[in-house]
Amino acid sequence: MPSAINAAVAQQTAAGSVPSSTISTTAEGAGGGTGGIYSAIISRNQPIIKVKEKTYEELHKKCLEKNILYEDPDFPPNESSLFYSQKIPIKFEWKRPHEICENPRFIIGGANRTDICQGELGDCWFLAAIACLTLNKKLLCRVIPHDQSFIQNYAGIFHFQFWRYGDWVDVVIDDCLPTYNNQLVFTKSSQRNEFWSALLEKAYAKLHGSYEALKGGNTTEAMEDFTGGVTEFYEIKDAPKDIYKIMKHAIDRGSLMASSIDDNLGFSYGSAPRSDIGELIARMVKNLENAQMSHPTVDYQGTDERPAWTIVPMQYETRMSCGLVKGHAYSVTAVEETTLKGEKIRLVRLRNPWGQVEWNGPWSDKSEEWNFINEAEKTRLQHKIVEDGEFWISFEDFMRHFTKLEICNLTPDTLEADKLKTWTVSVNEGRWVRGCSAGGCRNYPDTFWTNPQYRLKLLEEDDDPEDEEVICSFLVALMQKNRRKERKLGANLYTIGFAIYEMHGTKHHLQKDFFLYNASKARSKTYINMREISERFRLPPNEYVVIPSTYEPHQEGEFILRVFSEKRSLSEMVIAKYFPFHDLLGNFYFLFCSSFFQPIIFVSDRANSNKELTADEDGGKDGEKPHVDEKKRPSTKTRERTEEENQFRNIFRQIAGDDMEINAEELRNVLNNVVKKHKDLRTEGFELESCRSMIALMDTDGSGKINFDEFRHLWDKIKSWQKIFKRYDTDHSGTINSYEMRNAVNNAGFRLNNQLYDIITMRYADKNMNIDFDSFICCFVRLDAMFRAFHAFDKDGDGIIKLNVLE
Repeated sequence: MPSAINAAVAQQTAAGSVPSSTISTTAEGAGGGTGGIYSAIISRNQPIIKVKEKTYEELHKKCLEKNILYEDPDFPPNESSLFYSQKIPIKFEWKRPHEICENPRFIIGGANRTDICQGELGDCWFLAAIACLTLNKKLLCRVIPHDQSFIQNYAGIFHFQFWRYGDWVDVVIDDCLPTYNNQLVFTKSSQRNEFWSALLEKAYAKLHGSYEALKGGNTTEAMEDFTGGVTEFYEIKDAPKDIYKIMKHAIDRGSLMASSIDDNLGFSYGSAPRSDIGELIARMVKNLENAQMSHPTVDYQGTDERPAWTIVPMQYETRMSCGLVKGHAYSVTAVEETTLKGEKIRLVRLRNPWGQVEWNGPWSDKSEEWNFINEAEKTRLQHKIVEDGEFWISFEDFMRHFTKLEICNLTPDTLEADKLKTWTVSVNEGRWVRGCSAGGCRNYPDTFWTNPQYRLKLLEEDDDPEDEEVICSFLVALMQKNRRKERKLGANLYTIGFAIYEMHGTKHHLQKDFFLYNASKARSKTYINMREISERFRLPPNEYVVIPSTYEPHQEGEFILRVFSEKRSLSEMVIAKYFPFHDLLGNFYFLFCSSFFQPIIFVSDRANSNKELTADEDGGKDGEKPHVDEKKRPSTKTRERTEEENQFRNIFRQIAGDDMEINAEELRNVLNNVVKKHKDLRTEGFELESCRSMIALMDTDGSGKINFDEFRHLWDKIKSWQKIFKRYDTDHSGTINSYEMRNAVNNAGFRLNNQLYDIITMRYADKNMNIDFDSFICCFVRLDAMFRAFHAFDKDGDGIIKLNVLE
């Protein structure tokens, strides 16, 4: 069974076999999320998602016309942009670059990796990615538009562009930066009057809500946000034998690469180098703690005034005697070979984002090995004896000391002209909805099948003449959305993974039994709490289904599922969001994306339209209905009046009076009188509001009441739905689990899309994700009324209707 791997452990585990016996028939559910296929990355010339209200160009022009400096209302220069949880005991002053130094410049002599020096924020993971970014000038210009200046047309406004879940977004900021004693507190350049790196950090902080949101993370996050690429992760101790070749090839094709040394605390690199400001804050914190001990009457409980220093790390990384730092992210900036005394030596160049503290072993800046290298070779390898954080290390020492390697491969559309192998890329957006489509991993067979399901068609085999197998190569990447931005709400990364199954020809959402008796064809090696998990696979051409999930059930969140294939493939949700794929469902579709289609169109499969169940009919298995010959059905007048029916009519007459019509309150009395006679059904009866809804949906003449025939029709349906409810109420609690609702709805003859299952769960389930009998019946009455209304409008029987606003 799948194992959850905390990022601190990150060891590879193999998932076990799928159980072959049925566990339980309870806990069915629905798949949620959205579907769709589009290119993962847009080119430089394609539109950018605009900032709120106005674009950078519009804001910049307005500031110039009014001769004012831009002030960002969405990311103001105050503590709300710095912190979301706590405060630090010193006050930072926000200043514009011309207030910090003379002659400020955006970029001096080109943006390069030596311009990045970490400040007091624990975001070395982000800075390591910037250093990698500077090695690829086209990518750099994609993220940092170079037509910005402190001289020409300066208006205190700058903008940067980041890839966010399939789109490039333009982030506009002002140039106010936090300082202390006229020194930048966070990222700075090695040159005091250069500010592109500090402003880039501010834009990224705005993207995530605050500077504090950047504290701790994985280099892969920023690499992907700079490129839209997909990351592959290697544990160096388990790396393939040709890992040097992989690294060399990654550098050659422009991939971004970083590495780190495990400190047994996890992947989260969130500390900073020692500095005067850091030491000052540490002393102030210590003095404050002493003051609190001396004055215990000071009580911060229940207030927002408790001073803290989480944004500035007080626990520095562990420096090793060799000069390397544990728990710290390094950029891999080059992979080369050279010759020493006739022997080939493989080298790796790394950079510490601190801009200082380097490796002091063989091939370090001042090591004796360089004495045997000629000047031309030194120039080729860009060897310099300077404390700038960058150094060479032999590949063997790299493998000995470092524990993790992250490579961000560029997708075909990342660069405007990529001559390397192209990939077919598809992106599907989705979400896990608690109680409906957040089914957890395969360890939870009662709910696993309710997770969103994505059909993957591998259509063409690879072009590899040396490979005799008929195989398709592809890569699956599952990414959680917005978890860092939602940290202030208490959100953390979920432990995520995915499994891939062969579909066996079906186009419908796969049910629980399928997963009980079929093993996966491929799967992610681990479930791990990282923003994205990716894996390469080789499978024969066929139709498959990809099941993304969290490790634990009931965890709600959004995700994107990307599939990269060397040849043509198709990836789409098993039950699609975009309803022209009407053959996938076979029945009724609601269009919620009316902005994409004019006019609003509802689609139905007329041939398989929903058949009504009478009180004496069973719902059948898996939603199938027994055939009913309408000609042979006894009429109401000739139907044998059972004791229940006579009793039923008498109760109705007593309550309704001479007009034989009842309102909502009277309907409630009738229903509750009849239902309470069913001792095998645990229910407190119907609420008045539910009965009002029933009246509104069943009332054909607009009187606000229903007659006996209308009530009889309603009661026949309630009896058939009651049978379905009891079938899924296996513990006789008077409720069914919200995950069971999908099959219950199917058994009643309704065919819905995933968005409607999500809505049903949110509308009718209680806080424990259970649906009681009253809510169950109310839901079915609404569904029945909608289907009847649809068929009333579907005059020509083609399964499509067009509605105006009034209709």
